[in-house]
Amino acid sequence: MARLMDLDSQGALTTSHVRLVASSLGVTVRAVWYWVAAARREGRLTPRSRTRLTITPEIRRLLAFWGGNVSAVHRELLARAADDPEAGPVLSLSALHRAVVRDLSVGERAGLRGGEAARRAHDVFGKRPALWRNACWEGDHKHVPVQVDIEGEPVCPWITWFIDCATKYILGLAVTPHTPSRDAVLAALRTSITRTGPFGPAGGLPALVRVDRGKEFLCATVTSALGAFAVPVHDLPAYSPHLKGTVEALNDAVEEMFLLSLPRYTHRQKLTGGRTCDPDAPPLTFPAFVALLLDWVHWWNTEHHPAGLDGLTPSEAWNGDPTPLRDVPAGHLAFFALEDDGRTRTITTNGISWHRRPYIAPWMVGHTGTKVRLRHLPHHDGEIEVFDASTGGHLGTAHLADQASPEQVRALKAARTAAARRLRADLKAAEKLRRQRFAAVTAPAPPEPLGTLTAAEAAAELEAADGRDLRGLALPGLIPHAPLPDDWVLPRTAAPTTSPGPTGTDRTDPTPTA
Repeated sequence: MARLMDLDSQGALTTSHVRLVASSLGVTVRAVWYWVAAARREGRLTPRSRTRLTITPEIRRLLAFWGGNVSAVHRELLARAADDPEAGPVLSLSALHRAVVRDLSVGERAGLRGGEAARRAHDVFGKRPALWRNACWEGDHKHVPVQVDIEGEPVCPWITWFIDCATKYILGLAVTPHTPSRDAVLAALRTSITRTGPFGPAGGLPALVRVDRGKEFLCATVTSALGAFAVPVHDLPAYSPHLKGTVEALNDAVEEMFLLSLPRYTHRQKLTGGRTCDPDAPPLTFPAFVALLLDWVHWWNTEHHPAGLDGLTPSEAWNGDPTPLRDVPAGHLAFFALEDDGRTRTITTNGISWHRRPYIAPWMVGHTGTKVRLRHLPHHDGEIEVFDASTGGHLGTAHLADQASPEQVRALKAARTAAARRLRADLKAAEKLRRQRFAAVTAPAPPEPLGTLTAAEAAAELEAADGRDLRGLALPGLIPHAPLPDDWVLPRTAAPTTSPGPTGTDRTDPTPTA
């Protein structure tokens, strides 16, 4: 229209120009002449703006309050208009629906209904460029939704693993029956760097390790162990799984392709009432689960064809990459990720004292008086590595002296479990005594307590509470008083005196001597 009005102002606008514009825009010639007439008359070059409902901040707050329910928001607006006649009329429900669809994106509407996770499902994420092997590793923990048998108790283990982003090769992993800590991360890193064993020939030193902000990944032990080989650790923002999509895709794949086929899978379909189809299925033992997991990892690396590898397996993609590898000597990996004790200790005739416990080894014979430094794997206090404090040379491994037998450890665990069970039963019984129930109401009314006691029952319980034996609360370890020595002077009391009482009777007042 700007071009047509420019021609019109010069007196050069012809029907040929109008026909050309109409054919290019797919409209009639009459419509274009109508636009020209409106521009001459009103001076506007765009369509006339229509009055329509816009989503105001107040409507957005109401949508968030009602969980994205447009009908509930419309009822709220009608109720407000009924209470305030000066507020003006409320548009129809269909008009409000059209305004919500027009002004709010699909992600915003999903976020109002389901929160941030639902909104993020409609976001667009970029894809990182293709890399070479060992250019970047990603590590994460995976909580296994499968109950395995560990010493007679069903436990859901954890997997800690690292994957190469370029070739999708699983480089190493560690499985723990409990929530993993830094020792699991270090064990998985050791198997990833080592190019032998069940995950070889892949491995070596990466150029970068990308993890989330888990404290066990970012602890000083892990960062210093990788920092010794000049490998940086990049921590990603919290709650941003899309920034480490390779390992997150692996976490989803292992559950969909392997874990759901195992017995005692906790996410399996449920029957009516939330019951499982086979609640008495025998669980796998922990060694059997680890063996099956390693078999699946071998299948993933050698037979599976992940997307993005042009039909290759991770092993074929790794072997076909000509990027040189940087290996770590076995001597350097022997003490990889060991924590330094930070103190200089002395070998005595009892060995080495650490955490008030003695550690001994056959090689200590003849080394009494030697100053040493200790290094140990986190949470593994059964053995320590001993180094010479002056030269830094490795002297040997020392083991905990007088270590408890497996039978003693099992008996101690059973005693602790029984004590915890008794305490839990006592706490439940106390909660039942304190619990107060109220009757259901069908109209606004004060709650009416249920389970009321009779006056005789309340008096009997109070009498039992007041008459309890307080001797049971006394400390049993107190030393009883010894008899008084004969040379001690005891206080004496004077003879009682008699005086008339307030009603004319006699009263006896004991008056102590000074």
